[in-house]
Amino acid sequence: MPVLMELCRVIISEINDQQAIYLREVGGTRRFPSLIGAFEAQIINRRLTEERPFRPLTHDLLRNVIETLGGTAEEVVISDMREHTYYAVLRIRAGETLHEVDCRPSDAVALAIHYSPPLKIFVMEHVLEASG
Repeated sequence: MPVLMELCRVIISEINDQQAIYLREVGGTRRFPSLIGAFEAQIINRRLTEERPFRPLTHDLLRNVIETLGGTAEEVVISDMREHTYYAVLRIRAGETLHEVDCRPSDAVALAIHYSPPLKIFVMEHVLEASG
């Protein structure tokens, strides 16, 4: 079962190269931590603090391409964990077809918050349990 989550925290470390995001269960108490790259952490933090870039960045570009091609990004699902690596899919609807596009969870979350309101973010129950 997918569990609805929301972004609740971004940690950007100036001391080491480990940035993180935390998702929290909507209507619940569970949290989902994920280490992410510095670039993705900066993009997410910039979007949360409403610092709009002068020109479109990568996630702006992806949103624009999806919309220009007639698609609608519907949601993000962190779907699996294999060998200590999380996997996600971005669900995009084009007409009657729902496409699931493989992506890194950090990119999926970064794209989700580029929408207003943000895309729904789900974590599969077995992934949430494995994360501790």
